Amino acid sequence: MEKTRSTWYSSRLRTEVSFARWGTYGRPVLLFPTAGGDCEECERMLMIRVLTPLIDAGRIKVYSPDSIAGKNWIRDDRSPQQKAWLQNQYDAFVAEELVPAIRSDCRTPDIEIVTAGASIGALNAVASLVRHPDAFALAIGMSGTYNLTGWMDGVHTLDLHYFSPLHFLPQLPEGEQLRRLRTRLAILAVGEGRWDKPGNSWEIASVLGRRGVPNRVDLWGPDHDHDWPTWREMLPKYLAEHS
Repeated sequence: MEKTRSTWYSSRLRTEVSFARWGTYGRPVLLFPTAGGDCEECERMLMIRVLTPLIDAGRIKVYSPDSIAGKNWIRDDRSPQQKAWLQNQYDAFVAEELVPAIRSDCRTPDIEIVTAGASIGALNAVASLVRHPDAFALAIGMSGTYNLTGWMDGVHTLDLHYFSPLHFLPQLPEGEQLRRLRTRLAILAVGEGRWDKPGNSWEIASVLGRRGVPNRVDLWGPDHDHDWPTWREMLPKYLAEHS
């Protein structure tokens, strides 16, 4: 399996960001790390191993960036305003830096991308789909944390509002973004075991559904925890169905 890794300075994030790719052909999959992860977390946690049959068959290529914004949420020396600002900048980084890089690598300027992630990576995946349905066709959110207000100390900023689908989607006016979003799909997979909270998935599903955005919540049962063994079962299944 071919693997590449690159690093560049992002003026939006004001730091260097690393970006890894596994595979040569196939549908591009942008896989977000968990909160504290880097671009190679998915490899260390054996996700790439379970995706190898799909990668080797030329059905998918997997791309993963550093979790710059996610790391910021778990730092104690950042204010809620700073955390929300960086999260919104991270979305701009995805749309204006990562998406063009993926499309250039695929040599297809308008190729549609699958996005996926677990925990806060699921939030990034679903938010990317909702905010940029021109680039993303499918989001696979696993054990998602979709509501960041608990980390905001009661503060609600415009950065949080415009990043968070829970907040901006109910007020999104009719238009091209919503029209295209209604042709997309969000899969919200969640276990019912330790540390997982299915209510988070039902909450975002309700917001999506009220705006006519196709989605489904898949409950994986009490023997599936909020942990990598669960996610290693989930992601190959969904990517095999949609690639």
